[in-house]
Amino acid sequence: MASSMEFVQYVSEQLSGAGAISYRKMFGEYGFYCDGKFFGCVCDDQLFVKITEAGRQLAPELETGSPYEGAKPHFLIQEVDDKEFLAEFVKATCKELPMPKPRKKKEKAFDKEKASDKEKMSDKECRQMPFDYKKEYKEFYLPPKHPGIIEIPEMHYVAVRGKGNPNEPDGEYKQAMNLLYGIAFTIKMSYKGTHKIDGYFSYVVPPLEGLWWQEGKAGIDYAHKEDFQWISMIRLPDFVKKEDFDWAVGEAAAKKKTDFSKVEFFTYGDGICVQCMHIGSYDHEPETIRRMDAFAEESGYKTDFSEARFHHEIYLSDPRRAAEEKLRTVIRHPLIPLGTAGK
Repeated sequence: MASSMEFVQYVSEQLSGAGAISYRKMFGEYGFYCDGKFFGCVCDDQLFVKITEAGRQLAPELETGSPYEGAKPHFLIQEVDDKEFLAEFVKATCKELPMPKPRKKKEKAFDKEKASDKEKMSDKECRQMPFDYKKEYKEFYLPPKHPGIIEIPEMHYVAVRGKGNPNEPDGEYKQAMNLLYGIAFTIKMSYKGTHKIDGYFSYVVPPLEGLWWQEGKAGIDYAHKEDFQWISMIRLPDFVKKEDFDWAVGEAAAKKKTDFSKVEFFTYGDGICVQCMHIGSYDHEPETIRRMDAFAEESGYKTDFSEARFHHEIYLSDPRRAAEEKLRTVIRHPLIPLGTAGK
């Protein structure tokens, strides 16, 4: 699927702080330039930026991927709302990139022929763009800012359990991130190795999610984050079976020389729940939750927290780069009809 001009123009505007930004049609998609240097492209409504050492230092956690089949890996910038970060990142990237060499006239005919071949190839490649769960399942990942009732089926996840304040610099939560993404990307990149997963297709790693609770409390007490217990998780494609997951754990442990024994193949479904898009600080979630509870009651439901049903969050923004007031978080609470005894 080719990129929309609306997205291309939006990215161009978001990058304007980096320098003189321009773009042009390239291989069926759009190549981007800053002060005359080619630094990346937009493909299938996703921004890809060339990998540099400066880029790694600025954002070591960034996902990598190929804009199209056969292309070199690039940084995949999934959040394009942070204008300041984008400008800083592209500026640093372009400092390491050389200026393009002027083309010689005698090469012109050859270059046109070569570009034509790539153009033909890209039409096929653009139909094989990564499957993006956020776009394909908007009802799950991009709900409106007002509450709604929805039924969420069971899904498989790579998950890590822990407890304590997630903001502790070297706490369990921070360590869990390395484990989760280590497995998620081992599976995503498995097609490049000898282990072939039946039914595999190219996809964008889904967003980070979390189940949260506190012993002896219904709901969440934000004033006592030290009491949090949590399951941090990332959705797995349906083609990933338990044996594929076990392979990924062993593969990641061997390559990274890290203990991945805390990760688990986890199945969870919210069932009937109320969900809402929360915009802003995590500490301001209680106001959104009050609106969700009120809407649920008006709709004939009440919350149903138990040992198997939890406060559920999906993180669509990176708090290290997005402004606090612009953070986007999907919040879900499990429900049962009014008058029904809880589990």
